[in-house]
Amino acid sequence: MKAEQFDQKFDANENDILDDLDLSSISRPNQSQKRVNVDFPSWVIDSLDKEASRVGVTRQSIIKVWLVERLEQQAANKLLKRT
Repeated sequence: MKAEQFDQKFDANENDILDDLDLSSISRPNQSQKRVNVDFPSWVIDSLDKEASRVGVTRQSIIKVWLVERLEQQAANKLLKRT
């Protein structure tokens, strides 16, 4: 299928465009996983567990979300300082 035909199907909101893609070799750039170990004081773990429970996610998930939010915030602040 040519790109133009694919674009037309997409623009027409046809639901079967995934059938036209080869997903066997798909990858997400900069998304490879690396394991790290971090030691926290007990009170931090307790606080993380309470917040994770309140939100309904795992401790690991809340740590990831908060770290990503902070990194994005830092990147946005750097952009603002440049302008």
